[in-house]
Amino acid sequence: MTLPYSTEPRTWDVIVAGGGTAGAIAGIAAARAGARVLVVEALGSLGGTGTNAWVTPLMRNVSAGQNLNRGLTDELKARLRARGDGATDAGGNDNWFNPEGLKVVLEQMLLEAGGEVLYHTQVVAPLVAEAQPTAHRAPPPAHLTALVLHNKGGLQAFHAGVFIDATGDADVVARAGSPFHAGDEDGVHQAMSLRFTLAGVETGRLTAFLGEHGQPQASPDFLHFWMVWGWNSSLEPLFREAVTAGVLEERDGDYFQGFSVPGRPGEISFNCPRIRADLNDGANPWHLSAAQTDGRAAIDRLTAFCRRYFPGCEAAYIGTVAPMVGVRETRRIVGEYTLTVEDILDCRRFPDSICRNHYPVDIHSVKGGARLLHERDGTAPYFAPDAYHEIPYRALVPVGLRNVLVPGRAASSTFEAQSAIRVQQNCHTMGEATGIAAAWAARDHGGEVRGVDVAALQAEMRRLGHVI
Repeated sequence: MTLPYSTEPRTWDVIVAGGGTAGAIAGIAAARAGARVLVVEALGSLGGTGTNAWVTPLMRNVSAGQNLNRGLTDELKARLRARGDGATDAGGNDNWFNPEGLKVVLEQMLLEAGGEVLYHTQVVAPLVAEAQPTAHRAPPPAHLTALVLHNKGGLQAFHAGVFIDATGDADVVARAGSPFHAGDEDGVHQAMSLRFTLAGVETGRLTAFLGEHGQPQASPDFLHFWMVWGWNSSLEPLFREAVTAGVLEERDGDYFQGFSVPGRPGEISFNCPRIRADLNDGANPWHLSAAQTDGRAAIDRLTAFCRRYFPGCEAAYIGTVAPMVGVRETRRIVGEYTLTVEDILDCRRFPDSICRNHYPVDIHSVKGGARLLHERDGTAPYFAPDAYHEIPYRALVPVGLRNVLVPGRAASSTFEAQSAIRVQQNCHTMGEATGIAAAWAARDHGGEVRGVDVAALQAEMRRLGHVI
């Protein structure tokens, strides 16, 4: 029998494991830098958190009123606006987007650059050529030769010169035997969410209601409303009433947040429900599976709540339930440098900087009644309006591996520091840096990512519009 796909072995310069927030951008950047690129993605579209987990809008990352993430992020936003799937509000916030449009734009950008994508494909294991120690010397970093992947074609080994682990969970690094950290000092992770939308909302009526209840809105096109127990939200009495009436459970008020979506009038995207506190490890398949069922049950409760208590939502219905659980933190690699919360608060600069950040420490904790720690105020240098810290290239280089880079939320950082750098726009910038570096390492350095001239990388990113 002839199989309907090619079984001939192929080799790429760069293979990106995971086509999510960092991985899609990494693939585009590597392809534009001239590399033969394959992006491997478990689901059927690129974008990960921003598309399949429905995390919209992008969180702002600004210093002195200026966006800190530029380059491909700017191009992405411009393309979204051109098709009606992106928008800028009256305050200059250009981070509003439609996840369905983002899927299309990312795919177009990758294919236009000459990159390839293989959907519905899971990473099984890396093949590692172990380096041998020499006399009186420790072994050099190990070299990955291929990734074993699984899809409808069965198990296959895909070879490349450089690999980018953009799985978000450091799957490649962990399975290659390189060290990693996970969770806080007790091994507990940030809370997960399962996002959803309500469609059929009369946003004009909802806007008027929110204005009358202490959360005035600039426009029905740019709604943002919220409630967290104990944070003095004007909506808290409604939630307390709903819990008393049996419409909601107490934990449904641990975190509630709604946003408008460009290109989808009458639809609100919710950054909730929070998943049950004991289900917090997105790298645990049992936790991840149970999060889907727990989240769907909570979505039913929140839908009933909105219909009953929010004017304009009486006839609303569930428009979308994200196919992917929103995971904030799992494994974090041990890199050549580990970013700390002290680095953030002290606004530390690095000679090998590839990204600037001013997003706050944002820990969605499952401890102590599912508290939210969101540090925006203080006396440290980081709380000045024109402050920022830097993320070094070394934080994307895992120890013990010579031809692997790790952008995104699995970059080398402490639990607290990771909560500040994990937002999508930082993942874009880290992805763009690793894509360019991976292409150069494959072309000029036999795959050795430590051989990349970081000063040249910084100059290239500046040429592409970045502030570095």
